[in-house]
Parts: sequence; structure tokens; C-alpha cells
Amino acid sequence: MAEVTVRSRTGLTHEVIARGHELLADEPPPAGADLGSTPYELLLGALGACTAMTLRLYADRKEWPLRGVEVVLRHDRIHARDCAECDTRDDVFLDRITKRITLDGDLSSEQRRRLAEIAERCPVQRTLQNQVLVEQTLG
Repeated sequence: MAEVTVRSRTGLTHEVIARGHELLADEPPPAGADLGSTPYELLLGALGACTAMTLRLYADRKEWPLRGVEVVLRHDRIHARDCAECDTRDDVFLDRITKRITLDGDLSSEQRRRLAEIAERCPVQRTLQNQVLVEQTLG
């Protein structure tokens, strides 16, 4: 189980605290002071870190020569009618996250193909692709 605490500072700037590690979340001007990453940037960071860690663990277990991983992520919104693979065809928007993975190492084409498959299995990606129940209480 993971637990994170978020505390207000000033304006839209907030502290994000996880196991004693702190970082700031904010919005760029004019809404915020740009003192930290936006919530969507933090979400993309979680997905990118999970992807890279999953690839590292797999390659290490297989003793493959993976020297490094770079994951570049982007979030945008698209019309559901523009999504060929989507069930929804209404005039609604869908969130789309794209991942571009660069693998550094003397890997065979088969190893690269397998790592691409493994990258889609990281726990954060699976969470994002599942139905998520968010339970809220007010204290």
C-alpha cells in the first residue's frame, strides 16, 4: 500500500510527501507560481519511472546488456470519435498518454521487442488502464 500526503503552502503550491521524501506541485503562471511540477506532470513521471524501473528489473533478471532507459511521456486530450480503438464514439474527450522509450545497450531485436512488451506491463500503467475506485472522506 502506498500513502502520500499533500499539504497546501501558498496559492496553488502544495507539498507532496511520500515516506519522508518531499517535492512541490504547482501550476505555471498566471494561475500558479511555477514552483513545482503540475499534477499531470507528476502522473506522467510516475508512469515513466515505473516503466523504466520495470525494464531495468526485467533486463537485470535476464542478464541482458541494458545500460539505460529513457522514457518521454506526453498527455493530451482527443475526441473519442478520433480514437479508432476506443469503445466510445460520442463527442467526448479522452485522455491520451504517449510513451516514447529509448533503450541504450547492445540488445538484439528480439530483446528489444520483448522489452517493449514488458514496458506495457508496469504496475502504474496497469492501474491507469483499469477502472479505478476513488473513495473520498472529508475530515
